[in-house]
Amino acid sequence: MRPIVIVLAAFLALAPLAAAEEVKVGLYVLNLGKFDVATGSITADFYLSLKCDTNCSPEGFEFMNGRASSVDKAIDTPNEKFYRIQANLNGPVDLKRFPFDTQSIPIIIEDKTHTVEDLVYVVNEEESGIDPSIAFTGWNLDGWRAEAKEHPYEIYGETYSQYVFNVDISRIKWNSFIKTFLPIIFITLIVLFSFLLDPDKITTRLGMAGSSLVAAVMFHISISSQVPPVGYLTFADKVMLLTYLVLLASFIINIALLELQEQKKAELVERIHRRTEYSMFIIVPAIYLLFFIFFR
Repeated sequence: MRPIVIVLAAFLALAPLAAAEEVKVGLYVLNLGKFDVATGSITADFYLSLKCDTNCSPEGFEFMNGRASSVDKAIDTPNEKFYRIQANLNGPVDLKRFPFDTQSIPIIIEDKTHTVEDLVYVVNEEESGIDPSIAFTGWNLDGWRAEAKEHPYEIYGETYSQYVFNVDISRIKWNSFIKTFLPIIFITLIVLFSFLLDPDKITTRLGMAGSSLVAAVMFHISISSQVPPVGYLTFADKVMLLTYLVLLASFIINIALLELQEQKKAELVERIHRRTEYSMFIIVPAIYLLFFIFFR
């Protein structure tokens, strides 16, 4: 009997393991709620389709980046499950390019109990997408992406299959430019027009620069209130820093002219005035243009 047992054990050891069950996942977004930039949270209403080639039980899934508020099962057959789900979700927010930032709203699904040895998700692109009737206020819907990947839990020594559906959104650029940078343009123009005044109006020029600085600081506070506290500078912050540098340069030039006037160096004062009177209308816009090109 022993030789037979040994042969049987060897056969079982060499026999291929059962293949993991493939579940085709399709997700179709019907509606999106308000996107909260401060927390990255959003509500989503969508259809979820789970299909298998054989009898399976893929309904033991959960959302890894939120919770379902309601789940209605429309189809329940041995090889297909179809749901309409409303879920409260959240995802990471990157505001480095604010107010021209783009964001991604993820919907992440993972099975509760089956590891990759038992169940593997596969993207079903034919049954995935975004309803064209969705109106997402303040944002552009740039499309969607779906992928299936493995999510390892090293502490437990287990790996699970994960389905990730991303909705890509971006701010409306023209609206963002008008609301964020139009006031900065007018603040900078006031400073530039102050250079047209004659040197004997130096106190008026300093007053214009000072009022522009106050307006810039107040507007910067207004911009900062639109985004949550983050550990990095947004693009809007960098533009404001550039504006502060322009205002600082204006103060330095005007104070230097005031000091030269007190020293009775009228010829030098006139020379500096002629060189800055119109050239600042070229230099400052060029600096802003280069900044927008290379640092946006």
